[in-house]
Amino acid sequence: MSAGPLVFDRALLRRRQSRARALGFETFLLDRAASDLADRLGAVLREFGIAIDLGTPTDAVRTSLASVASVGALFRVTASPGANIIADEEALPFGDGSLDLVISALALQFVNDLPGTLVQIRRALKLDGLFLAALLGGDTLTELRQSFAAAEVEVEGGVSPRVAPFADVREMGSLLQRAGFALPVTDVERLTVRYSSPFILMGELRRMGATNVLIERRRTPLRRATLKRMAEIYARRFSDRDGKVRATFEIIWLSGWAPHESQQKPLRPGSAQARLADALGTKEIGAGEKAGE
Repeated sequence: MSAGPLVFDRALLRRRQSRARALGFETFLLDRAASDLADRLGAVLREFGIAIDLGTPTDAVRTSLASVASVGALFRVTASPGANIIADEEALPFGDGSLDLVISALALQFVNDLPGTLVQIRRALKLDGLFLAALLGGDTLTELRQSFAAAEVEVEGGVSPRVAPFADVREMGSLLQRAGFALPVTDVERLTVRYSSPFILMGELRRMGATNVLIERRRTPLRRATLKRMAEIYARRFSDRDGKVRATFEIIWLSGWAPHESQQKPLRPGSAQARLADALGTKEIGAGEKAGE
């Protein structure tokens, strides 16, 4: 469990995901992330004997990886029904150096201590083991966040937290390095999905299990006037000519390796065997020297 401040109500998250399964899970975003994950993993030319799918709320990753021959035994690890191993992403039950591969799709944005979770993943990987994950980034649902904030200021005179403060891609590379990963890579993908109305979007979020699970959420029911004003602001600011509204989903991709002596390492400063000026066919200008002197 995180020693820092708690942001997410993890028990409520599991209840919301259970409700989503009962309603019929909306999987388009998970399915896309799982498919992209399989493509990325398929490009890695090595075998992974023991792998875990960490926290993914559906079986999308297992389904997508069925055609990836490089992955051997894959175990689904969540605190939800259907898992091979019942465990929370914040408290991994694996010994040091026990796994070849850890993958995760759209789950780690809801952990309270992401740096601590990354350290646990790094320790659980064997030498030269791989971590590959997709999580929601900070621009996700920016339109909904802005519309709710404006509506609450107008109607209620203040703002309550309604959309999670997801991670910023600029922070993720340093978090991977701090956790001890070698060759860390981060990149971001932004998807724009269009809906007939903000209420259709909110219905899909409910069936994704992705509604508000913030500890600091307002506990009183949402006022009808606030909801109505939110929809008006959303439609005015973020609609297209055909009347449909836009919603942004930002997916941050992370990858890193458990360090091993066989991996590439940066050259020591001053160890280059060729001068850049020679390669470019130009004259090298020393410090303090002006061009043309």
